Amino acid sequence: MLNTKFNKINLNEWNRSQYFYYFTKMLPTGYSITVNIDITNTYNMIKQDNKKFFPAYLYISSRVISEYKEFRIAYLDNKLGYYEVLHPSYSAFHKDDGTISTIWTEYNPNFEIFYSNYMDDQNKYANNHGIMAKPEMPPKNSCIIGMLPWIKFSSYTPVPYSPINSFFPVLQAGKFFEKDGRKMMPLSITVHHAVADGYHVGMFLERFQDYTSYPEKWMK
Repeated sequence: MLNTKFNKINLNEWNRSQYFYYFTKMLPTGYSITVNIDITNTYNMIKQDNKKFFPAYLYISSRVISEYKEFRIAYLDNKLGYYEVLHPSYSAFHKDDGTISTIWTEYNPNFEIFYSNYMDDQNKYANNHGIMAKPEMPPKNSCIIGMLPWIKFSSYTPVPYSPINSFFPVLQAGKFFEKDGRKMMPLSITVHHAVADGYHVGMFLERFQDYTSYPEKWMK
């Protein structure tokens, strides 16, 4: 069963209550940080197993998100809280006409199960054109985790044009490149200041790098 568990936040006890009010009501603020991630070890191990790297990237992103509730905060029925997990929403690229379609995959903490979920979605829906490739709409607890494999960027900032009901991060990876014999990947994370400070993003990126450096912790 799809995990959509939601836990309400008691604003009287939440240590970010004042910050949440300030950065949503008085000075609404978001920010974006881009770093280069060393993906060498994960990339090599994935290829040795004859698997695709992109679902591994989705998995690592979703797993790190599941470890920090600051990145899973949203409104549900006008109540503020946080979901237990977020499911990745991403794009399928169509080479025939250069368009993209949105797909989402159910997150599972077991990599092999998640990889199987991803491949199943790819086989069923990746060739469907239109804005939504998968018939089922993404669950409310899904977040955007994308990749621009054509662009080696040093900065990426999504610009929202509508009010938000969630404060989930937006992750975007870029074109791989070589540096000192290592395979590197640009990674951008955009967050709302109401739920996460630089400290939290720093922990997120450190944890992300840890998973990519030691894939044996989660692949086997």
